[in-house]
Amino acid sequence: MSHRLIVLPDDTANAIIDPINAARQSLNIRMFLFTDPLLINTVIEARRRGVKVRVMLNPARRDGTSENAEARSRLLAAGIAVRDSSAEFAVTHQKSMVIDDKTGFVESLNWETRDLTETRDYAVATTRSAEVAEMVRCFDADWNQQPFEPSPDSGLIWCPNNGRQRIAAFIDGARESLWLQNERYQDMVIIERLVRAVNRGVHVRIMARPLHKLKRKKLFEGVSGLRIVHDVGAKVRTLKGLKLHGKIMIADNERAIVGSINLSPGSFDDRRELAIEADSDHVVKRLIRIAEHDWKHSRKLPLSDHAVQVDLEGHGVEDLSRLALDRHDATSQLI
Repeated sequence: MSHRLIVLPDDTANAIIDPINAARQSLNIRMFLFTDPLLINTVIEARRRGVKVRVMLNPARRDGTSENAEARSRLLAAGIAVRDSSAEFAVTHQKSMVIDDKTGFVESLNWETRDLTETRDYAVATTRSAEVAEMVRCFDADWNQQPFEPSPDSGLIWCPNNGRQRIAAFIDGARESLWLQNERYQDMVIIERLVRAVNRGVHVRIMARPLHKLKRKKLFEGVSGLRIVHDVGAKVRTLKGLKLHGKIMIADNERAIVGSINLSPGSFDDRRELAIEADSDHVVKRLIRIAEHDWKHSRKLPLSDHAVQVDLEGHGVEDLSRLALDRHDATSQLI
């Protein structure tokens, strides 16, 4: 199988650990957050048995906070080459690994305990030589602070290179159905494409985070984007039980995208991100089963004026002036 799907937490951390334990020559790891002690130990053990390990870590979030200090210290102490991700990007949000230049892992999950045990997350392992070689080529370019251009016919989707165009084209190609799971729906080009999909008769089902879980600086864009697609007829729900962190799209039960890309301008324009397009029958079918399961274990995301006001004000958001809410109607429903 040239593509293999990993689903978290269903497949457990062993789906990542076992391939690392099988590495014999090299590991190229790129992580936004790398904090899980078991994974840190697993990578160190690979180095001890002679595997050449390179780790590229995002140095800090945009607000300056960094959670990778312990991993960096322990990896360096074990003789592992560790570098900050390229300064060309505001953030390197990509999560990936290449083993022995033969298998690439394109992931939505960070290597932190929460993403292995508490969140809905995904990865695709690819053994397609062109895809693996391109992952190595980009890793080398960013490692050495050099330019990188993806192959035009690649199954990989890179930000800031071609992410918005590729995802927009994926949506435009949908004829009957679209499943989406993502944390952020903020990019207006993508919102426009989703509106057009609904208007041409595509059944669009969106899984999103609760409104109050959106980042405050981009909260209003996120709420507005969801309200727009909801108002034209897309179904919008939020997951129960698990926290939503994975990023997937499934079109017509035939094609899928899995990766780290949030549907936001920051992801498309300023961050290093990676996703992969897959059409392998076993990958798409399993993604559909998971999407259907999650849909059954979700609740409708209330997006009326009243519901948005109650949700946001109930979680400490006082200034709602940037949202197009009918405050009179919302207030009257509270009486």
